Amino acid sequence: MNEEIIVERLFQALTAGDRACARGIVMETQLASLPAEELANRVFWPALEMINQLFRADQLTTLAHHYATRLLRSLVDQAQARYEQKARREHKILMFCGDREVDDLAAQLAADLLEADGYEVFFSGGGVANDEILEEVGVHRPQTLLMFGSAPGDAPNIRQLIDHIRSIGACPEMQIVVGGGVFNRAEGLAEEIGADLWACEPSELIERLGSERARRATPEQRTVGRNRRTTKTKAA
Repeated sequence: MNEEIIVERLFQALTAGDRACARGIVMETQLASLPAEELANRVFWPALEMINQLFRADQLTTLAHHYATRLLRSLVDQAQARYEQKARREHKILMFCGDREVDDLAAQLAADLLEADGYEVFFSGGGVANDEILEEVGVHRPQTLLMFGSAPGDAPNIRQLIDHIRSIGACPEMQIVVGGGVFNRAEGLAEEIGADLWACEPSELIERLGSERARRATPEQRTVGRNRRTTKTKAA
């Protein structure tokens, strides 16, 4: 199965709003014995990235974007029901994302895959104020706070949230993770704001979270990030 061709065909069906064709392409992958998780990582995610990139570059109409995101969400929902649910990890993730439809869809795709991989995921979506997030951190005391699929306008609030969590010592063992969205496009931003871990796509996120080598930022690295922000603010 040529995945690049499959992604291109699916993209064309999604942006045209051709539901029957899109479902038929997914059925082809099932007949080729592609696991649902691989379908999500190797077909749905690249198609979503293509939709996002072309829309941001004004190379995709609003109508095509709406067709694509809504149809792809229905396919993601259907695939999720076929994911193999692995043994529970006793690891809780509190997860948020940007406000846009495409951000929410990217984060949902990641949330579904994380849950199938054994994590307990609480996914709120976007538009949640920092004080509410902080309150939920106190209620759930998760091992990981994840912001995946954030928009550029979310970055300042995420910076403030991370700094506040660090300054008050809330859940000191909690890992703060970012990925997707603006963090894929702004090199060094994740490290600068003091995140412990970052990943570009769901498969990488799962690999890094599950690895004993998953890198956490040291207090010294977080200080460097804060100093960089202060320098930039003064320069502005």
